[in-house]
Amino acid sequence: MSQEFDLVVLGGGTGGYVAAIRASQLGMKVAIVEKEKLGGTCLHRGCIPSKALLRSAEVFSTLKEADKYGVSAGTVGYDFTKIQERKQGIIDQLHKGIQYLMKKGSITVFEGIGRVMGPSIFSPQAGAVRIEKENGDQEMIVPRFLLLATGSRPRTLPGLVIDGSYVVTSDEALQWEQLPASVVIVGGGVIGIEWASMLNDFGVEVTVVEYADRILPFEDEEVSKELARLLKKRKVNIVTGAKVLPESLEKGEGKVSIQAEIKDGVQIFEAEKVLVSVGRQANVENIGLEATEIKVERGVVVVNEFFQTAESHIYAIGDVIGGLQLAHVASHEGILAVEHMAGQNPHPMDYTKVPKCTYSRPEVANVGLTEKEAKEQGYDVKIGKFSFKPLGKALIHGENDGFVKLVVDAKTNDLLGVHMIGTHVTDMISEAGLARVLDATPWEIGQTIHPHPSLSEAIMEAAQAVDGKAIHN
Repeated sequence: MSQEFDLVVLGGGTGGYVAAIRASQLGMKVAIVEKEKLGGTCLHRGCIPSKALLRSAEVFSTLKEADKYGVSAGTVGYDFTKIQERKQGIIDQLHKGIQYLMKKGSITVFEGIGRVMGPSIFSPQAGAVRIEKENGDQEMIVPRFLLLATGSRPRTLPGLVIDGSYVVTSDEALQWEQLPASVVIVGGGVIGIEWASMLNDFGVEVTVVEYADRILPFEDEEVSKELARLLKKRKVNIVTGAKVLPESLEKGEGKVSIQAEIKDGVQIFEAEKVLVSVGRQANVENIGLEATEIKVERGVVVVNEFFQTAESHIYAIGDVIGGLQLAHVASHEGILAVEHMAGQNPHPMDYTKVPKCTYSRPEVANVGLTEKEAKEQGYDVKIGKFSFKPLGKALIHGENDGFVKLVVDAKTNDLLGVHMIGTHVTDMISEAGLARVLDATPWEIGQTIHPHPSLSEAIMEAAQAVDGKAIHN
């Protein structure tokens, strides 16, 4: 006989397991179906492993410049095997923590591939889940509500085949046993730039080939320009306005080359590896959606403001619905979806209040509208900007490149967006996120006493700069 649950979550990634925990807190009987490991892409192939590698690269870079801090570090090198072991240790520790949370919440975890079934003897409505286990066994479970949280996978360009050796995505690169001498990164978005910064710090020769006219094309233009300048200063080769030609790929004898159309013609790029970083595509295939009324448009599941699909008892969150494909977004969507199932009438999610981060060196972070977006939406804007250059804590830290920029509605003084580039700005952006949630004005931020010396003083000074009152500008 099939087991029944109040909620079955298809996918145990960040959004899925967070939703399951919230449902358990609300008294639901919950199950998760996961084909690999709890934690999903973020824990095993994304956020956590990449940031672990970035941290090792940052430490290595700092040690190479130890002299400027008056510290003698001797001969500096790195053991990539140990770096990978440290990365895996972090993943394993966090994975055990999630397993503990499942037991604490009495959440049943099924290992296997879950497929959504249409109306059947098991259920008069679509939504029963057939679990196909590795040993060939099958099991049916029946939920009152179903949550699709199947995530995404790296996208590639048509004709550009990922072979795992010469041509890779971040999935394969995270498993490298040793670093190549040179890499061409196709794509200058968040993931591509993080890899470019990390590999450059490890001494790899890096070329970034980006189709748009600038790297990080969704960031404020001033931020993109500043990061490009700083990466070029570190000898990262950045080529923008370049259309990669997949059919031009040639590989052999430890080298790979690929061509791209640029303004002046066609340019050839050669390296030991090509890392393809052109976004991610939703996992909507082979999960049984064709047996339901659920709509898939442009490769993602269509949902309403409360994450319901065309089958009102089936919800979907995270990368599978597109939008901002970020772990913290999926988590928040999962919580709201579950609270809606429970009849708690949550407020719809406001995506303009979501902080977005790039963990390069220097880091980039933002929340809200860019200056260009604000103007395009008809706002009369005023800007407050403050550089890290005169900031005591930034000088002490040894990294004083970058700035904080506020975009403000000149008529109402409402804060429309905050954009940062500099050391540790991914840890600072939450203050701006809170300001957006509370609808704070620059005056209120400027009146908030910030500790000295601290990097956060840049936020206060940028807020004061909106009305020309910054002290250290």
